[in-house]
Amino acid sequence: MSSVQCAREAHVLRNAFIRMGYLNIETMDVTVYLLIPRMRASLVCFLGLIPIVFAAFGVTTSGSNLLVDSGAGFVTTINKNNGDITSLVFNGKQLQDSSKFTHLSSGLGSANVTSSVANSIATITIRTSTITHYYIVRSGINTLYIGTYASAEPSVGELRFIARLSKSSLPGGHPAAEVNGGSSVEGEDVFSLNGQTRSKFYSSVRFIEDQVHGVTGSGVGAYIIVPSTSYETSSGGPFFRDINNQGSAQQELYWYMNSGHEQTESYRTGFFGPYALAITTGSAPSASLDTSFMDNLGLQGYVPTSGRGSVNGTYSGTLSGVPVTIGFKNSAAQYWISGSGGSFTRTLIKPGTYTVTIYQGEIEAGTGSVTVSAGRTSTVSLNSNLSRPSTIWSIGTVDGTPTGFLNADKIQTMHPSDSRMSNWGPVTYTIGSNSASSFPMAQFKAVNNPTTIRWSASSSQIGARTLRIRTTEAFAGGRPQVQVNNWTSSAPPAPPAVDSRGVTRGTWRGLNQVYDFAIPSGTLVSGTNTISINTISGSSGDRFLSPSFVYDSVELF
Repeated sequence: MSSVQCAREAHVLRNAFIRMGYLNIETMDVTVYLLIPRMRASLVCFLGLIPIVFAAFGVTTSGSNLLVDSGAGFVTTINKNNGDITSLVFNGKQLQDSSKFTHLSSGLGSANVTSSVANSIATITIRTSTITHYYIVRSGINTLYIGTYASAEPSVGELRFIARLSKSSLPGGHPAAEVNGGSSVEGEDVFSLNGQTRSKFYSSVRFIEDQVHGVTGSGVGAYIIVPSTSYETSSGGPFFRDINNQGSAQQELYWYMNSGHEQTESYRTGFFGPYALAITTGSAPSASLDTSFMDNLGLQGYVPTSGRGSVNGTYSGTLSGVPVTIGFKNSAAQYWISGSGGSFTRTLIKPGTYTVTIYQGEIEAGTGSVTVSAGRTSTVSLNSNLSRPSTIWSIGTVDGTPTGFLNADKIQTMHPSDSRMSNWGPVTYTIGSNSASSFPMAQFKAVNNPTTIRWSASSSQIGARTLRIRTTEAFAGGRPQVQVNNWTSSAPPAPPAVDSRGVTRGTWRGLNQVYDFAIPSGTLVSGTNTISINTISGSSGDRFLSPSFVYDSVELF
């Protein structure tokens, strides 16, 4: 067979393999081809010309599918009727699950799907009445660059990108999110497997830290990359966290844009991203994703670098040794940056006027305002106005987290009922004897109510005092009420409601609350004092779904 014929036969066979959803000929019955001389010759040509075949960058049509070839061993098949990704083949290995597909939300149902190729860039555009979703491939790069424009939340599910991948090709997910074969513990999203609780929620990472997450297999990895501007249209702020992975019958890899998972502010709409699905030979890709080429693609709602500005700022008054984060937000966008040494610089902000918040840990410590213009650098100065009284004693750090408290080191990756958790109590905590690690990070009305604090006071420490309890989230109206010796405080009003489970799904981040209880003179005595903190609520629930709250700190001053 001539070299021209051989190349032609190789391409025919290659396209056949792609239509069947894989290129790995080791998974096919080669003996069949040995019985057919023409196929045997084509197979020989194909094996000899794999480098040439893989160089075929571009988009081709095959029936109701678009085949997008990176030219470097990665071929994506997209259904033209709805935008579903039905095949992801990398170096001959099928990465896509065959029963459930990769798509936006839970699938768009139907959509208008078009493609274009120019300047070695292939762009697939998927449109509905409220969504414009883009898959973009650059020649020679095994990455799907993605952007999503939404003028409204989709009616077919939460705004998320979900890759439903082959479990056999990519078995390596987040251990705490492997639920296949588990039995239900709570709802339809928390399970027990081999004596441990598992949930897709336990794969979550705070937005400020979540730049790369993925799943792996033999010689392959699939990773979501989230550049610094990708969260600008999402909601929840720097410490919000959402599902990244679930190991079920499929290997599910997520990037959430908007969800009701302990959401504390209204959804934003507009352009989400850019983000990416990067395919590697196994190792994690760099979080530094070059998306500058997208500035010239005319994507709906996309703001190029030239249309953005920067902010330089200073801050003061925060607690030493506690991380500082600076957040920016308005109704259209949100950003954040870590502070260091009293200063910060945040780049790539869309024009507009923003509320600027200084966070001590995860607690709001002060605010300011700044107006950003394209191509310019604005300035802002921030100061913490967080109350820092001189305390008689304190439990925990005022940082908006329960870090250091009992079970706080486990709660993000397991259910409170998990056997690996320490006993929740009820706990009796003695000032001066016990460490913070024995104080409960959360208090559930039906599990560990009340928490008791014992304290031996000197004569100079009694009199009218204030007991301050800071919380980071609440469920079902849970809030503290206190009894100090024979005095009982009034019941504080219910905290703002967040319509979601929280701490049982791996997060303590809700709405920070401060409860000040004015202890009248004559209540405290010189010697032993007993303080009982009770979880109260007009609601009820079973065990860990009973009303609850999460502690940040307790102070007496």
